[in-house]
Amino acid sequence: MTRHIQHTWLSLQDNMDPLAATGETLRWGVVATGGIARTVVRDLAMLPDATLHAVSSRSRERAAEFAREFGFRRHYADDDGVPGYAALAQDPDVDVVYVATPHAQHYEAAKAVIEAGKHVLVEKAFTVNAHEAQELVDLAKARGVFLMEAVWSRFLPSMQRAFEIAESGELGAVQWVSADLGFPAPKDPTNRIWALEAGGGALLDLSVYPLLWAVGALGFPDSLTALGTLNEDGVDEQNVLALGYSGGQLATLTSSLLAHGPRAATIAGSEGVLTTLGSINNPRELVVRRGWDPPRTENFDAVGRGYVYELREVTRCVQSGVTESPTMPWSHTLSTMRLFDGVRRQLGVRYPNDERVIR
Repeated sequence: MTRHIQHTWLSLQDNMDPLAATGETLRWGVVATGGIARTVVRDLAMLPDATLHAVSSRSRERAAEFAREFGFRRHYADDDGVPGYAALAQDPDVDVVYVATPHAQHYEAAKAVIEAGKHVLVEKAFTVNAHEAQELVDLAKARGVFLMEAVWSRFLPSMQRAFEIAESGELGAVQWVSADLGFPAPKDPTNRIWALEAGGGALLDLSVYPLLWAVGALGFPDSLTALGTLNEDGVDEQNVLALGYSGGQLATLTSSLLAHGPRAATIAGSEGVLTTLGSINNPRELVVRRGWDPPRTENFDAVGRGYVYELREVTRCVQSGVTESPTMPWSHTLSTMRLFDGVRRQLGVRYPNDERVIR
C-alpha cells in the first residue's frame, strides 16, 4: 500500500474563525433529507457566505418539508424516472452540492452533479469501492470542479492539534496507534446501516474515523490484516484492522455496531504518549504525557456541531478556484477506499455496487 507522507492539516488560511466570510457567497444544493443532511445543514446555515438554495429527495413531500424547515429556495424530487438529484444538478443557480445519501448512492448522485459542472462535497464514506472513487476523481479532474470527501473530523481543531503534536517530536518516534469507535445499533433491517445494498456495516460507517488516527500519525500502511463478524445478510457487524509499517510501527483499529467502547485514540511514541477524551470523531481533550512527567491536558470546543470547519474548507477552496483540498486530498480518499476494498476481501463483504465494476 502507498504511504501518505505529507500531512497538510491546516489548509489555505490557518487558525481562522470558521464563521468568518472568506469571499463570494456560494449557493448550496443538498441531495437527501436524512439525519446527516439535517445536522450538516444546521451548521451550513451558520456560514455568512453560504445560501441554502435547493434540496432534493426521492419524495416530493420530504423535499418540500425540508425546504420549508431550513429555508431552501427550491426543492426537487424524483419525477417520471428522473432522480431529484439530477434535476437539482441542472439548476443553473446552484454552485456547490453536498451529497448526503446512503453510501451506495453517492457515486450516481455525485457523478450527475460533476457532469453538470457543479462543485461537490460527498459524505463519507466517499463511495462503496475504489473503482467508483477513481471514476469520480477522474471526472472532477476532467471537468475542473472541486470534489472532496466529507470527513469532518479531519478539520476539527482538536484533531489538527493532535497531529501537530505528533509531528513536533514531543512524543518522540511514534511506534503504535490504537483507536476505536462503536455503539450497539438497533437490529432494524429497514435501517440503511444494516442494508447491504446501501453499503451498510461498521466498515463504511465507522472505520473512517479510527483510520484517520493511524494515517495522521503513521501514514497509510504497508500491510493489512482484518478480522470481523458478518450477520446473516453479509453485513459486517464489527471489525478489527491491524496495520503494519515497514519501519516496524503498528496500528490497531476497532469498529463495532454491537458494543459500546471507550471511543479513545492513543498515539504512543518513544518519548511520550497522547490520548484523547471524548469520542475520537470529535475529541474535546488531548492528554499529553512526556516520559514519566505529569500529564498536560489541552481542551477544545467545536463551533456548532463541528461541521462548519469542513464547510469552511469547501467554501474557501471553491472561492479560491482550488479543485482539491490540501487537507483532505483525493489521494487520501482513494487510498482509504483501496484499503477498505482490501478489508472487504478479507472479511468476505460484497456490495451490489461491486457487480458493475467487475466486467
